[in-house]
Amino acid sequence: MDFTSTVIIPLLFGSLGIFALFRLLQWMRMRAYLQEAVVVITGATSGLGKECAKAFHAAGSKLVLCGRDSEKLKELVQELCAVKNHRKNVSTHEPHPVVFDLSDTKTVVNAAEEILKTLGHVDILINNAGISFRGTIVDTGLDVDKKVMETNYFGPIALTKALLPSMIKRRQGHIVAISSVQGKISIPFRSAFMDKTTAEGQTAAEVAQVVLSAVGQKKKEVLVAGLTPCLAVYLRNLCPRLFFTLMASRAKKERKVKGS
Repeated sequence: MDFTSTVIIPLLFGSLGIFALFRLLQWMRMRAYLQEAVVVITGATSGLGKECAKAFHAAGSKLVLCGRDSEKLKELVQELCAVKNHRKNVSTHEPHPVVFDLSDTKTVVNAAEEILKTLGHVDILINNAGISFRGTIVDTGLDVDKKVMETNYFGPIALTKALLPSMIKRRQGHIVAISSVQGKISIPFRSAFMDKTTAEGQTAAEVAQVVLSAVGQKKKEVLVAGLTPCLAVYLRNLCPRLFFTLMASRAKKERKVKGS
């Protein structure tokens, strides 16, 4: 009796079938979770925020699009409403725009109240908005540090705290914090920087699909980055002395380039 044909091959096909069934059930669960879910996206008018808006809109979520520019928000709403959804059994909804500046905590609280008053609750909050700055610690003014922290840290914290009680009351809710890989590793000339850019080698649309999938599967953390940043993260954890030596060398080289 051939052991391979009688045992190994049926076992292999059976395993593949179970895996395929698991993936199908996972996909169905994700689709059910995202459909009709109220999703708040900050920084929705450009970059990753805009692509996330497209992805979640196509998934059938009820979107709340947040940003500082009312005209750009209106244009995005019109753009999304004009897109015909080709997915069967998925109905789309007209997004609700909310204009406010994350650096102004008073307007953030007012915006949260407007969101809850209009839609009743929030299922998913995606803290995506942020500003960037490039410069040395010495040359960066304190006003810049304050502006970056107000927009990239205190603003999202204020919005999260304003919406969190309603999530606790309903005993459900999903809060997503989108940040740069620089939150895990130090990079020269980025002392005041909390970047919201996309991963190296991937477009904003591709990263948005990763975000959509991660939220749908309720993952705790997802690292989306190119090979070099990923290696840097592992090197930072496994061999910090070597990592900081390499970063110091890179900083010296960049300083020489700037000085030339």
